[in-house]
Amino acid sequence: MSQLFSKATLGSLTLQNHLVMAPMTRNRAINNIPNDLMAKYYAQRATAGLIVTEGTSPSPNGLGYPRIPGIFSAEQVAGWKLVTDAVRPKGAKIFIQFMHCGRVSHPLNLPAGARMLAPSAIAASGDMYTDAEGLRPQPVPEAMTLEDIKSTIGEFAQGAKNAMTAGFDGIELHAANGYLLEQFIRPNSNQRSDLYGGSIENRSRFVLEIADAAIKAIGKDKVGIRLSPFGVFNDMPPYEAMEGDYAYLAQQLNDRGLVYIHLVDHSPMGAPPVPASMKATFRKLFKGKLILSGGYDAARAESDLAVGKCDLIAVGRPFLANPDLVARWKSGAPVNAPDMDTFYTPGAKGYTDYPTQG
Repeated sequence: MSQLFSKATLGSLTLQNHLVMAPMTRNRAINNIPNDLMAKYYAQRATAGLIVTEGTSPSPNGLGYPRIPGIFSAEQVAGWKLVTDAVRPKGAKIFIQFMHCGRVSHPLNLPAGARMLAPSAIAASGDMYTDAEGLRPQPVPEAMTLEDIKSTIGEFAQGAKNAMTAGFDGIELHAANGYLLEQFIRPNSNQRSDLYGGSIENRSRFVLEIADAAIKAIGKDKVGIRLSPFGVFNDMPPYEAMEGDYAYLAQQLNDRGLVYIHLVDHSPMGAPPVPASMKATFRKLFKGKLILSGGYDAARAESDLAVGKCDLIAVGRPFLANPDLVARWKSGAPVNAPDMDTFYTPGAKGYTDYPTQG
């Protein structure tokens, strides 16, 4: 019997299947406010067991890319309420992903008065797209003061409360893919000499304090986290102590009782694979739900669930191109290919116009 399409539990929630729609940046939030088009997009895909939204900033400082949504203003909360109201009748549960871009940013993408903040004043290599001037080199960010750290933690906690007001079932902390939380974890981007730098105990402190603040705000059964050990996206090179560092994180997150860890393996997109030993370490140390993502098709998803490698399977691009992915995978029907040219462009094309069957 298929496990993939049977009901699953996540904390106090019952999910309609074991499939998670992975978070995917789509850049459709004009003026950083969620809208009716976004509500339609998520509602189309709400046959998933769980939807994790695109990365959403809890702070004006975190809006590193053009047209990504926030969750810090009343207008943004109202916009996200459109989304959760559209998704809920279709059966999916929905978590909002909190993504603070940190140094992966450009002032042209930030609102007036916002600042580019990071653990240390070290620029990320590469360029950032801006609507105003196209591709621009990523500038050197400001190193966060202790006061900046404290206020940012506060923004995450308030964002968690705002997410509940907007009707979400929970939040996912984005500590992957080279954004602010991972910038603190990784030694290349964190060269601080205070309590937030040096040892893994110090480099993970910011992430764990954010997790603690979110748990205090909304409860541990509503807080998950995404990690990308061995991911190299946004100038995050591998380093020798990585496996031990992430094992420490797994244990610390387990001690806090987070509802899930979402482990992303970017090897299908060219990064080094996450070693099986690392995935096994998370499985052993973390007693909450483990979500795996990275290039899954239905057969591999079914296989990994059957042998207990994880509890839920997250998929990105297949959901992007197939609003009815669950039905297609269930029946073995062919799937639409994603149109990469419209991944990040404004408007409905390549967003809400993918065909469904029948």
